[in-house]
Formats: sequence, structure tokens, C-alpha cells
Amino acid sequence: MFKSLPLTARTELKATEAVLERLYQAASLGLKEDALALAAGLLPVEYRRLMAFDPLVEVAVLKGRADSEQEAATHLLEAARAGDAKAALAILQHTHGWVAKQQVQVDVNQQISITTALEEAQRRVIEARQVEALTHEATDGKATALRTYASADL
Repeated sequence: MFKSLPLTARTELKATEAVLERLYQAASLGLKEDALALAAGLLPVEYRRLMAFDPLVEVAVLKGRADSEQEAATHLLEAARAGDAKAALAILQHTHGWVAKQQVQVDVNQQISITTALEEAQRRVIEARQVEALTHEATDGKATALRTYASADL
């Protein structure tokens, strides 16, 4: 159903009780600015003009938003108290600024035998000495071969 809209702004406009009630209702639905004005039966220009000249217009809009927010918060709190974990989490996050930790802490319990650790360390030392000895023998063998080759040329 389409409602007719005035094409021109009314010259004389007053914030009557009916206008204030329509603004309150529109604001309680969460409407803002131009949508709020049109839902209340006003042109956006008329709404801005009323806001500038009558402080009750702003009070009606603020009261509509506040009552709506209070109603939603009450329902959310009742759901959290009834055991709804999502509702409780929403209250923590949006009302109290709570944020879940972003890091995960992992604890791994592993027993290490001291004697086993010492035996492995000793084995690594022995392996390192064997590699060093083989490297040294290979290096000495090359040096001896070079000395023999150099003395043969003379």
C-alpha cells in the first residue's frame, strides 16, 4: 500500500503530540534521519526544521531510541539469566567490552630420563670425534700425497 506524500514542505509546522508520538515510534524501531522523518509522516526538510526549532522533537527521538534499547537489553539479560550462552557472550562483548583470548596455550607433559639424556649426549660426542678423526686422516693423507708428489718433481 502506497501512502501519498506531500510534494512541498508545509510552511507552518508544529510539533504536536501526534507528530512527537510518530517520531517516538519511528525512533524506537531504529530508524534514523530521512527514514525516521518519512516514517513519521514528515518530509526530511520538515523534520530538520522541527529539530532546529523545537527541542521536544529531539527528546522524543532520543526517548524512542532509549526505550527500544532498554527493551532489547532487558530481553537479552533475561535470556542470559535463563542459561543462554550466546546471550551471555553478547552481553560480555558489547556491554562490558570483553574480548576472547586470541592465543592458545598448550602444555605438554613429557618425562625425560636424565640417564637417557646423558647417554645420548655421550653417543653424539663419540660420533663427532669419529667424524673428526676420519676428516683428519683424509686431510693428512692428502697432505702426505702432496708432499710425495712435490718431492718427486724435484
